This record gives sequence, C-alpha cells and structure tokens, in this order.
Amino acid sequence: MSVVSCATITVPATTANLGPGFDCIGAALTLYNEFKFTRHSHGRGVITVTGVEAERVVTDDSNLLYQAFVKFYESIEQPPPFVQIDISLGVPLARGLGSSATAIVGGLIGANVLAGQPLSQSQLLELAIALEDHPDNVVPAFLGGCRLAATGVENQSLREKESLWEICEIPWSQEIVSVVAIPDFELSTKEARQVLPSEVSRGDAIFNTAHLGLLLRGLETGRGSWLRAALQDRLHQPYRKVLIRGYDAVNSAAVAAGAYGMVISGAGPTLLALTDRVYADAVVGAMANAWLKEGVKADVRSLCVDTQGARVVIE
Repeated sequence: MSVVSCATITVPATTANLGPGFDCIGAALTLYNEFKFTRHSHGRGVITVTGVEAERVVTDDSNLLYQAFVKFYESIEQPPPFVQIDISLGVPLARGLGSSATAIVGGLIGANVLAGQPLSQSQLLELAIALEDHPDNVVPAFLGGCRLAATGVENQSLREKESLWEICEIPWSQEIVSVVAIPDFELSTKEARQVLPSEVSRGDAIFNTAHLGLLLRGLETGRGSWLRAALQDRLHQPYRKVLIRGYDAVNSAAVAAGAYGMVISGAGPTLLALTDRVYADAVVGAMANAWLKEGVKADVRSLCVDTQGARVVIE
C-alpha cells in the first residue's frame, strides 16, 4: 500500500427524510465542507477551522471529524498517525443539512486514504452508518445523489447478514429544484427526536408507506400532482414543526409561490421546498419574506442535487 502524506476530502451537505422518508432517504446538495489531512512524522495533531461558524467548532480530540478518523484506525487495529487537519466550512451547523455527516464521512475517507485504502467503500459506509446511527445523511454525503437505505436480508444458513445495508439510488428529475431556507436559529437533533411519539398507529404507518412510494415516483418523473401529495408525512413533521418558529407561514408562502410542497430538512430547522425550475426564484423570495415577517432572518437559496458525493484530491 502506498503512503499518502496529504489528502483533501470534499463532502456535500445533505437533506434527509424528504417528508415521508423518515430516517431512510436523503439527497446530497451543492453545498460543501472541505477537510485537508496532512501527515506528520511526530508531534500532536493540530486542527484549524475556517468558514461558516468556524469559531463554534471544537479543535481538540472531541472534534467529530477527528473521532471518525480515530475510529477508522481502531477498526483496522492500527494507531492513528499524527496529522494536521484543516477544516473549511460551508455547511451551517445544527441546521438539518448534515454537517455531522460530512464530518463522519470526511474523517473516515481521509483516514482510509492516509492508510493506503485498506477498507472498501461498503466497509466505510457501514462504519459511517454505525457512527451516525442512521443512514439517511451519511449515505448521500458519501455517494452523492438521492439514496434510499434499508437493512439487508439475514442469511439463515450462516445466521448472519451478508450485508448490513442495501442502498438504492433514487432517480431525481432535472426539472425539480430544491429551495433551502436556513434560519438564524438552531435545533438539535436530540431535541427534535425527543418530541416524537414512541409508537404510531397502523393507519399512520400505512399512510407513510404509500406516500414514500409515491415520492420515489414523483422524484423520478417530476410529476407535480404526485409530488404535492407525496411530501405529506405523519411520523415526524407534525410533531417537529411546533419547534420551528413560523413553519406554517413559510409553508403557505412557498406553496402559493409555486412550490409542490415543503418539508423539514433532516431534523430541522432548515426548511426545504421542492419546485419546478420556473418557480424557483419566486419560491426563494416568498420563503425569505415569510420568515422575515415572523422575525426570523434566513439564508434562502436554490440548490441542485450533488451527483458525485465525497471527492478525494491527493497531493
């Protein structure tokens, strides 16, 4: 295995759940974090951070990127090398755009590259999912595109799973634009999960199953009537939206401006509207103005689906 002394990993932001696809579907977006790893022969590693909210990122051993880096070396039973890590942030923290997933994916891929790539893509993905505890953000951050993840089938003869996860790429029509509205307040994933019920009714489970199926076809075809219906959800959004100031006002404004519908991006508080290209600019303006009337400043922009996923540049 060749020794790499310096590598830069670029990882896209993600939006997860997409309404009815709770904890199983996500898409990579054209917004990025960049992580540069430089090997040192000796001495303690140093972490530097620049970019969006850089001052809020810890630079000691508790840094999530570094924890993922160390976890990789634990998995191959080797001590981690001394490294300098330079982080350039473009993905806002704690906003429902997968910032933690970018750190996990970046740390694992960076470690794998410096180690001579002993682990396969599927092995790295399983490590990433284990660290994040669910697949909907780390999978598209790693692979790009829109992805659905489900647990694999147990091999009865061996009494073990041949693969922990099955990952399916979901076609995304080029006519569908994602409009993200990122507010100037945060919502922790822990808080967003605490408001969810521990049990749901059979009717709600059937509702979400049907609407997830419709969502997959709507994303592929760009058919507006399917998307308008498909973005409905009964498992998480009715409970989480009360944590997001101005949710109903922003939703009404987005739909009135031409959006097919609006969902909570990940655990929130970022809101995501899906719309046709023709109405994208109008939806951007409507969502920003609606939130401003609620006393919330928001960065609202239209983004494309990133199709490449994590990129590696070796120096």
